[in-house]
This record gives sequence, C-alpha cells and structure tokens, in this order.
Amino acid sequence: MRKIPLILALLIPSVFGAAPEATGRRLKDIVAKNYPEGQVWIGAAMGSPARLKAGIEEELLRREFNYVIPENEFKQAMVNPKPGLWNWKPADDWMVYCQQQKLTMRLHCPIGPQVSTWPREDDRKPEELATLLDQFMTEVCDRYSGQAQVRWLDVVNETVDPEGNWFGPKPGSGGWENPWPLIGVDTDPNHTPLYISRAFAIATEHAPKLKLIYNQHTALEPASMEKVKETILYLRKKGLRVDGLGWQGHLRYGWHKVPSNLAYLSELIQWCHKNKLEFHITEMNLHLPKQVEANEEQETADAFAAVVRVLLENRNTGVVAWNCWRLTDYTENGGRLGLLFNAEGAPKAAYYAVQHLLENPPTPVAQGK
Repeated sequence: MRKIPLILALLIPSVFGAAPEATGRRLKDIVAKNYPEGQVWIGAAMGSPARLKAGIEEELLRREFNYVIPENEFKQAMVNPKPGLWNWKPADDWMVYCQQQKLTMRLHCPIGPQVSTWPREDDRKPEELATLLDQFMTEVCDRYSGQAQVRWLDVVNETVDPEGNWFGPKPGSGGWENPWPLIGVDTDPNHTPLYISRAFAIATEHAPKLKLIYNQHTALEPASMEKVKETILYLRKKGLRVDGLGWQGHLRYGWHKVPSNLAYLSELIQWCHKNKLEFHITEMNLHLPKQVEANEEQETADAFAAVVRVLLENRNTGVVAWNCWRLTDYTENGGRLGLLFNAEGAPKAAYYAVQHLLENPPTPVAQGK
C-alpha cells in the first residue's frame, strides 16, 4: 500500500471564534454521550481543506461533526483528469487533515456521472471504459483502504433515474451523463449494467476493511429505489459485498409535508437493516423558494427535523448516518440552498431542531417492524 506523504505542519491553522457559538451541547458530543459507539453518525460534505482556508465552515466542521465526506477530491474527474495524468495531492491533503482533526471519513469516489470529460466522449469504446474503471477503482482502493480514519467507500452513485431506468450516456461530452453502461449489461432480468458489479468486485477485493456503499440520488421515488434494492440483492447473490445504502437527500421545499415520503423513508431504512445494511443520508440540504419567504427558516427546521426523526426512530435496528451537503446557506446555479447555519455561521432553527432531537430521541420502532 502506498504511503501518504508526511506533512508536519497543519494544513489548516486553528482559528476559533469566527462562527457564533451555539447554545447547548455540540452535535458530535451529544451523539458520543447518548448513543452506542458507531450506531449514529452525523457529518458534512465539504470542499477541500485548502479551499476551506480555516474559515467558518472549517470551524463548524471541527466543532460539530464526527465524520466528513470530501465533495470532489476523490472523484475520477479530480484524480484522473486526463489520460495518463493522476493527481492525488488534494485527496492526500484530506487524509492528513482528518488525521490531524481525528475525523472519520467516507471516500466519495463513486463510479457514476462525476467523471472527466474524456471518458464521456462518444468515440470511447467499451474496452477503454472498462480499463479506466478498473484502473481508477483499484488505485483508489489500494491507496486509501488501509487508512485508519477511513470507514466507508462510495462505490457507485446515481445509477438509476427517477422513473427507475438505468442512467446512461448522452450524445456529446458537455452534459450530465453516465458513460459506464457502455461497458455492457448482464443477463439478469433487469439487465444490470456490468460496470456496477465490476466496481463492487474491485472494491470487495481491494478494500476489505472499508464499508462499501451503494449511493443514490433522486427524490426517493419508489421506482428508483426499488430498482436499487433489487440491484443490491443481485450483487450479493453474485457474491459481492454491499454494506450500506446511501440516499443523497437533496429535498424539495415542502417534501417533508407529504406523509408518504417519510413513511417510505422509514420503510427503506427498515429494509436496509433487515438485510444487514447501514443506511446513510449522504448529502442533505433543502431547496428554498426563489424569493425569500417569511417562514422559510421554520420550514427548513421542520424539514431537517422530520428526516432526522425518522432516522432516529430506526437507530436500534442498525447503523444510521446523516450528512449535510455543506453547512451554511448558499446559492448554487441560481437556486438557494438552506442548511443548519446562516452565511455568517450562526446556528439557525434547523440546527436547534436537530440538536433537540439528538438530545431527546423519539421512541425507536419495534425490532422487525
């Protein structure tokens, strides 16, 4: 296994006091005191240590959370941006940062749409894509699977669209697409793309110490998630290891007010635990209205609380993990995203709603329900 370069100086100096202090206990301290070790995880997906620059979000990450998901630094687009060019420094920097801060990490390096431009070019042959997949997954697993601070590995991501169809390639190379189904499909009734089992086979062999996660997006449409569930069982039938299911959890405004959404979320968690799978919400935030509404802070708090409540109701039957996509409110592609803290790092009602639930968890669902 390759050695991570030794960096003696801290990548990020400690700069406390930038973000206003919340009242009550810190979220990670509540989890450590109130729940058995490893049962409940609370984390955040963040930009690189260099980009955080000891700012408000870096302080909040250290202050509040017990694990982190690097947003982009382990993806193929960052690590292997051009044929024959490998750039491990941003990923290695994360390793050093997590060692220093004693943070657990989930490697977000899935085989999926987040790839460089060149694999999406229309003249790529199946054999080329298969070789690229094999090289990338083998390299990233061999490099990082033995690191003590790494616990999980996202193996695939965004495999199925909201209608339950396999998400695949599109003409050109400038849009959001998934080129990997070009490798071929299996002979099962769902014609499962071969890249999925290929990625899990490499991870099963080369990352024996990591929990292997099947990550998925969409708004939790049953057609999509039922296809994912079938795929996980199919992979296990082939002798491959799948240890957890992740759902990104980018919520539409008002999603939590639809009872069937929360009921299906609970059913999905229970299905995971019955099948010895961890359940992770991997990238949660709330899409806010274009125009600021007077009650949107409370709506954000209610949405976060509703999802965390369902997780905690299912905490006694298996592992549950909850992860924010960043920490402070921000604007992206013209849309506004609501989170736990405002842009200055002050805790919002959503923060206190999550804090209250962690301190006063709901009654767990009965075993086997």
